[in-house]
Amino acid sequence: MNIPVVARCGECVSKQKFEPATFSTVALGGTFDLLHKGHRRLLRQAFKIGRFVIIGISSDEFARALHKPHKVDPFSVRQAELERLLSRWRVLNRARIVELNNRYGPTVTTNEVKALVVSRRTIGAAYEINSKRRSKGIRPLEIVPIDLILAEDRRPISSTRIRRGRIDREGRIR
Repeated sequence: MNIPVVARCGECVSKQKFEPATFSTVALGGTFDLLHKGHRRLLRQAFKIGRFVIIGISSDEFARALHKPHKVDPFSVRQAELERLLSRWRVLNRARIVELNNRYGPTVTTNEVKALVVSRRTIGAAYEINSKRRSKGIRPLEIVPIDLILAEDRRPISSTRIRRGRIDREGRIR
């Protein structure tokens, strides 16, 4: 099965089709508060194209520094919810969950990671990561962007909208 990736940026993988497990190791990161349909798409893409996936979850301190307009569940709760999902999908053995204290995590210090899966909303962080990697003499990552998942009202699904009671985790209007 080929997975098409269409990108509109200079460093992104563009109009390329990936066979499953194209990359040995891929990474992605986020706060992962209230796992929702958009998070699941991001994770599915990572597991489709990577044999092993490093998932960074914002630490409690880093999540506070992001000034989210709502409370965020503690790291332990977010990690446990993610582990339950990965266990249900039977891919937990192909994942390593790491705590993020900044936007970059291990992606700027290791050659192990080959690609970065990001939403189009967070693609700027991917460019920053590649800039930092270049400055350290580490090969830039392939950037694999995915589109945001829209709720029934045609606006992106987000934890903020879920926390505010506007939509549920599947994007249905409440």
